[in-house]
Amino acid sequence: MEDKEILALYAAGDSRAASESNAKYGASCARIAQNILDNSHEAEVCVRDALADATPPSGTEDLEAFLTKATRDLAIARFNARRSAKRGDSHFQFILDELNQCVPAGSTGFGSGFDDDTEAAKLGAAINRFLLRQRGEVRDVFVCRYYYGETVGEITRRFGLTDNRVHALLRRTRLKLRKHLEKEGIRL
Repeated sequence: MEDKEILALYAAGDSRAASESNAKYGASCARIAQNILDNSHEAEVCVRDALADATPPSGTEDLEAFLTKATRDLAIARFNARRSAKRGDSHFQFILDELNQCVPAGSTGFGSGFDDDTEAAKLGAAINRFLLRQRGEVRDVFVCRYYYGETVGEITRRFGLTDNRVHALLRRTRLKLRKHLEKEGIRL
């Protein structure tokens, strides 16, 4: 089914919207939730909840982006709940620790690093400008790691790179991002 048809189902409140979304984008959503939660049952619940509760705003053109973001947000909320009970040494915690080296503390969407949404929007826009200036491979690897939560091994297989190349690329990109954010006047 095409995205426009699925969006029409959501707009009409038709329960088939979730099952059609799952058929088309469930695998993408599940991969993101699994990477964040590292628990297939919790990831499955996240995807089911995200697709069932999704209400794309009118004018939504990229259904996959909307659904993967909804899934990611739910997975992050579950991750935070679990982390507040006990700090885990999960794969995703390691990714957050890496990212916190180059963005303001607590601003990765996993804490209260900003006083208001304006500061968060400013950071998001600065990161987007930075990524748009990067060559394709750098941008793709960075997004796979820090948005989709992929492991270095998954990234090496996806792009045909060595582990050392991915580690070096990510480290250099984080350093460049940090400098870019400082130039943009974002406090680190």
